Amino acid sequence: MASVVAPAPTAAALPAGGGGANRRAFQGNEKPMEVRLSNMTAAKAVADAVRTSLGPRGMDKMIQTAQGEVIITNDGATILKHMSVLHPAARMLVDLSAAQDIEAGDGTTSVVVLAGSLLGAAEKLLNKGIHPTIIAESFTRAAAKVVEYLTEMALPVDLSDRDNLLRAATTSLSSKIVSQYSSILAPIAVDSVLRLVNNESDNVDLRDIRLVKKVGGTIDDTELMDGVLLHQNVITSAGGPTRVEKAKIGIIQFQLSPPKPDMDNQIVVNDYRQMDKILKEERLYILNLCKAIKKSGCNVLLIQKSILRDAVNELALAYLQKLKILAIKDVERDEIEFLSRALGCKPISDVEQMTADKLGEADLVEETSKNGAKFVKVSGVHKPSGKTVSVLCTGANGLILEESERSLHDALCVVRCLVKKRFLIVGGGAPEVECSLKLSEYARTLKGPDAYCTEAFADALSVVPTTLAENSGLNPILLLTELRNRHAKGEKTAGINVRKGVVSDLSGESVLQPLLVSSSAIELATETVGLLLRIDDYHPTR
Repeated sequence: MASVVAPAPTAAALPAGGGGANRRAFQGNEKPMEVRLSNMTAAKAVADAVRTSLGPRGMDKMIQTAQGEVIITNDGATILKHMSVLHPAARMLVDLSAAQDIEAGDGTTSVVVLAGSLLGAAEKLLNKGIHPTIIAESFTRAAAKVVEYLTEMALPVDLSDRDNLLRAATTSLSSKIVSQYSSILAPIAVDSVLRLVNNESDNVDLRDIRLVKKVGGTIDDTELMDGVLLHQNVITSAGGPTRVEKAKIGIIQFQLSPPKPDMDNQIVVNDYRQMDKILKEERLYILNLCKAIKKSGCNVLLIQKSILRDAVNELALAYLQKLKILAIKDVERDEIEFLSRALGCKPISDVEQMTADKLGEADLVEETSKNGAKFVKVSGVHKPSGKTVSVLCTGANGLILEESERSLHDALCVVRCLVKKRFLIVGGGAPEVECSLKLSEYARTLKGPDAYCTEAFADALSVVPTTLAENSGLNPILLLTELRNRHAKGEKTAGINVRKGVVSDLSGESVLQPLLVSSSAIELATETVGLLLRIDDYHPTR
């Protein structure tokens, strides 16, 4: 059987400088291209999964965990956190959403959708034969330009301007399931953060804001409470007090129950007199602990949860009731720091350290109920170690309550963004279209592959207004064309008004978001796409 061999290319057939040979060699190397395309396909699949959740008219996702728990949400970070993603490149987009959640707290869906769009643009550039490193570097430079343009169109905001802070918080809540309650949740978010900061603050620790969730009533009953709230209930099984005035509060990390040996041993007692002696020693041991607590002046006792043995037993509760000490058990380890700061007391790990100087003081500690939900409220704390805020979140059922808490957390993060970077920009796809047009103009001043890559980056930004229009049931092509036309005429704040289904000036519609949300989304998405482009092989290890 005859075979035909192609003749080798002559020197005349190759272009001068060998550029064509380099390009042909790059295209001929199949494996790196396959790895990149595999990574991009997996990452874009994740982006497409959350794309329908973007914007005020975005769809919600129902998630069932391995334990059978059901979660209904449209928060990008929550959806991706619960998704079973196996592909390593797709997991990078899950981590990207988590990074945006930590940095800004909002825009977790936008950042993944944006990354998916940039990957689509990068794939087209790779097919044109442009080297992945050139694409990654051009995208990084383009992202820096976009952040510049965003900063130019941003409006400075002052923390004393409560109206603008409320607008930003309301815009964040408008895309949530609980958007109809934004008039209640937005002021709570703004006031909570403002209580913790002053004009010199450049950040706020959201761990100082305690959200106590209780099933009962509706989201309308959610309120910012004066004082400190505890979601644990007072132990009343032994008939102890549920209200204490002029409270002296102690947090103990030791157990009010008989000690156990270090190893699992069995003790067999045959003589009832010996048994009686053991019980007597137990009673004496617990009584001495309770007397030491009372001697310090403590009349409200918070007992840390224990995994080794019972934190408190019935005998100890009976003694505490006789000594008129209000007892609350099952305080989690991660709550100790917050409660110590809020109540002005120090955690006590040994009964020998139980002294009056380690106790916090308050005017009143009482167990109250609201819409059938019981909680403990501490009012009039005398010397708190730091500023803290407590918010009571209520809801008709667990699903609504969880989503309400997530939405309130996002609103708190938006206000925190304005503390960190005090600039606002309009939403509704306006900044993306404005940056897209400016970046296209800038791309025309460049030469070579850089111009192609910058133009592709500019086109990829239009995914945000396109998705907003699609999710709202509007015609994306008509709206995007009109939006580009309005921005070309100089209307920088023109965006898609999804409620009216038209393009309008969104600064008058109070659709505002922090600059940090958009700028961090652009930077993080570009960084992730650059990482994926630079991967040319995949090696699983044993």
